[in-house]
Amino acid sequence: MATNIESTRQELLNDLLKQVSRLFYTTLAVVPAGVRDQVSLAYLFARAADTIADTELIDRPRRLDFLGQLKGQFVSDQISWRQITDIQRAMGPLQKDSSERVLLERLEDCFRLLQEFSPDDRRRIQRLMTTLTQGMEMDLAVFPGQSAEDLVALKTLDDLDRYTYYVAGCVGEFWTDLMCAHRKALAAWKVREMSEVGVRFGKGLQLTNIVKDIAHDLQKGRCYVPTPMLAEAGLKPRDLLNQENLSRFRPVLSKLVRMAIAHLDQGWMYAMAIPRHETRLRLSCMWPILSAGESLKLVMNSPNLLNPAVKVKIPRSKVYQIMALTTGTFACGYVGTAYWGRLRKQII
Repeated sequence: MATNIESTRQELLNDLLKQVSRLFYTTLAVVPAGVRDQVSLAYLFARAADTIADTELIDRPRRLDFLGQLKGQFVSDQISWRQITDIQRAMGPLQKDSSERVLLERLEDCFRLLQEFSPDDRRRIQRLMTTLTQGMEMDLAVFPGQSAEDLVALKTLDDLDRYTYYVAGCVGEFWTDLMCAHRKALAAWKVREMSEVGVRFGKGLQLTNIVKDIAHDLQKGRCYVPTPMLAEAGLKPRDLLNQENLSRFRPVLSKLVRMAIAHLDQGWMYAMAIPRHETRLRLSCMWPILSAGESLKLVMNSPNLLNPAVKVKIPRSKVYQIMALTTGTFACGYVGTAYWGRLRKQII
């Protein structure tokens, strides 16, 4: 009976993931089967929350309200189906992206799947989602506008650190707790200590996103570079709207990239702590770190970083190269570490 339930759950999750994100569905194939469903559902919930936060056709207070309602469903095992329906009816029809519309239309299915997990796995997803939504609420509260005309920057470095924890660092905690509970090879890990390393891993990935997407975020009125860091270089947030100020911004950029690298170094240590025979688990950690490193290399070499018309993105061929190298060597630590070390030298 349990096997039939798991099979049905996998079919539903696979169907949803294919409709929402084929790229994530393909990448997820490397995650070990025993934890794939939990990771899949957590991704779908996070994507739904992000869709609510980004639906600009609904005013900011109502988006915050709907985010709060969604977050409320993860506080306990008591689910308000009426509130979920309200979210679907208000948000679903406004989605221009068909995948996001489908996800909201099937939000009830996601919560029914959540109820099928063990109490411990439910709590892990609940804890993750209450934290992730705080980051989205922070976005909506700190940045009041939707364009460069209303540009606002984070006030302190602590704000940046807190934000990167909310939207990515907490994923490292979730991942560590989940893997230690389900993968025998990690039974000897000290969950609390490795969770802290996992937080650093997540923060490094988020800082990478921040620096590579800086021009696009500025056009949305969001400057994640704290005001004091800019002030050290004699800059104000609005100065970053002028591409000619890139040379003045480079010392700040270098500092942010070094912060990202320091976090990703911890992420690499995390990946190498996974026994090599857990090849799939190792690869699922190695790929994002190496991809982030390639992105940071592009960031440091880009003459158009502050130009919103230019997107800093590693080509898909590079992603496939990373996957082929690490998979072909069965997640060999020696080969991967040599690659990461060479990348670091090219970045900083």
